[in-house]
Amino acid sequence: MNENGRSPFAYGKFEYSRFKLTIDIGSVKAEAALGRACAAVFARMREMTTKTGLADAGNLIITGVVLMLLGDLLFALNDAMGKWLVASFAVGQVLVIRSVGAFIVLGPMILRQGPMALFRVEQKGLQFIRVFMATVDVALFYAAVAYLPLADVMTFYMAGPIYVAALSHFFLGEKIGWRRWLAVLTGFAGVVIALRPSTAMLSLPSLFGLAGSLAFALSLVMSRYLRSTSDTTLVTWQTVAALVTGIVLSIGHWQPAALIDWSGMLLLGVVASCAHLLITRSLKLAPASLLAPLQYTLLLWAIVLGYLFFNDIPDTQIIVGAAIIVVAGLFIFHRKNLKETVPAEAVPPDGH
Repeated sequence: MNENGRSPFAYGKFEYSRFKLTIDIGSVKAEAALGRACAAVFARMREMTTKTGLADAGNLIITGVVLMLLGDLLFALNDAMGKWLVASFAVGQVLVIRSVGAFIVLGPMILRQGPMALFRVEQKGLQFIRVFMATVDVALFYAAVAYLPLADVMTFYMAGPIYVAALSHFFLGEKIGWRRWLAVLTGFAGVVIALRPSTAMLSLPSLFGLAGSLAFALSLVMSRYLRSTSDTTLVTWQTVAALVTGIVLSIGHWQPAALIDWSGMLLLGVVASCAHLLITRSLKLAPASLLAPLQYTLLLWAIVLGYLFFNDIPDTQIIVGAAIIVVAGLFIFHRKNLKETVPAEAVPPDGH
């Protein structure tokens, strides 16, 4: 095709752009024959390229899925390790050493990006809110998991995507129809069931888990809004804030620890950073609508690890509440995916 979008054979000549050769074809039959021959060659090349492209795309999607599953496993291990550590050490002390461990991974990335890039960020006010919410999320998670079974706390956090769907309607202008609003309310009902509708639902650890999951959802919404900021910058400031918070919370509560305990806290930061990086990379290789439901494997890992290491067995209410939350979350992902893939004219005006 030439720059006007027409075939060069339409004018009885073939132009090769590099050497600018022009071959006049005197015969209409010769022109047609040459055109068919070249068209066949190009068609064959396109077919081979398409097959190769599809194979490469398929491999990238599979890689993305594997990275997401591995990242979720690392997050579950991080949560189990955190529960083990906060049983013996103050949350502030764990946050401090965890943050130091995170810089083992972040350090080379900061040097590669350039330290000054950390200060060239958009909308500093929103950046501060995101960092604050992310720090509250981590601190409250460890505070809750110190007293509650891992699966219980993870059930609250599995409602995070449901909160994100609701918050995105108000903060990101993402229209949500009545079907997804119904799923949001259903998911929240699952949270209430998991909280155990009684005086126990007002226990401080349960409120920690609920508030932490809300802070987690708000940090995700802010991250989506600030998506032009590099992952290194986002995670670095989040880690710095956790470090400062840990220092403040650990005043008067710092305890001596054995080498294995220090190593465990450092490893906590390394594992968490690797999990963040794996999940971030997976989202660049495969569609988010395919990967998002895989995050519910965190709940499965929480049940397994909680049983293996802490002998925790979820009760009926937690299982029922978790099932409702998962179903509601999967429905929200399904409707969002459907809305984004069907033609615009086929979407009803309610935006579902």
